[in-house]
Amino acid sequence: MFKDKVLLITGGTGSFGNAVLKRFLHTDIKEIRIFSRDEKKQHDMRVEISSNKLKFYIGDVRDYQSIYSAIDGVDYVFHAAALKQVPSCEFYPIEAVKTNVLGTENVLTASINRGVKKVICLSTDKAVYPINAMGITKALMEKVMVAKSRNSSNTILVGTRYGNVMASRGSVIPLFHEQISSGQPITITNPEMTRFMMTLDDAVELVLYAFNHGNSGDIFVQKSPASTIGELAEAMIKIYNSDVEIKYIGTRHAEKLYETLLAKEEVIVAEDLGNYYRVAADNRDLNYNKYYSEGYDSNKIIEDYHSHNTNRLSETELIALLNSIGYK
Repeated sequence: MFKDKVLLITGGTGSFGNAVLKRFLHTDIKEIRIFSRDEKKQHDMRVEISSNKLKFYIGDVRDYQSIYSAIDGVDYVFHAAALKQVPSCEFYPIEAVKTNVLGTENVLTASINRGVKKVICLSTDKAVYPINAMGITKALMEKVMVAKSRNSSNTILVGTRYGNVMASRGSVIPLFHEQISSGQPITITNPEMTRFMMTLDDAVELVLYAFNHGNSGDIFVQKSPASTIGELAEAMIKIYNSDVEIKYIGTRHAEKLYETLLAKEEVIVAEDLGNYYRVAADNRDLNYNKYYSEGYDSNKIIEDYHSHNTNRLSETELIALLNSIGYK
């Protein structure tokens, strides 16, 4: 599907961008463009991965002209650029708005104006019932994508939403590994906190599934198993045959007990596709009867889809999954 095509990845020096490169660089894709503002990470990637198919563009999604120039001749865009750290966005919410909301607007507008065929936007569980600035801006990002999809007939805009990716930069698994390796206590906020266990390969698969099956305005969610943070720490201690202690430090500000990938209002209208859910865009017009007098069956008991009610991994399954991503 990418034969002789040009793919641009915004925020392409991150964990997701590196995973996409591993998947596609040695296929018959014509060119992969890495668009980001960090010249050091681009340099490191250029040195590590030597390929004529790989092109680097310094720019910022906040700057329309820089993304517009980089998208010239591009067939597809994976939009992964974002401010993702919850504390950073809490302290600097306007910066999160500039990157996650206005930056997305720039990427989508430039893609439409340049005639890009498909854009896949990466979102997060924190966009569902958002309680922090990062989640609020990602929720708005999704709304921007859906709104623009209504008038972008020649450019298909699709969203994906997933929880924390295992072993991605800034996630808890590398932290636990570092603490165990140095003999320090593992620090846990709340042992009963649950998180979806999704690998980087799963994240790429979700984006590719959305790419292949998405209609404009759709948002896709992958069904994933989960684990408590306490069970995850115990599994990593067992993997490394360590005797480090576990230290409980309490839930951080603006941190959720569990990850929610679909609100119950979305579960009602979601299409179950086996390993995935599709939430189609609400394309109703401004006929208010459709909002006030044509509702859904309120007698159904509907739950959100979250990491507390999804399939829970056993210790053996969790260890096997950690082994599969290099923690042995």
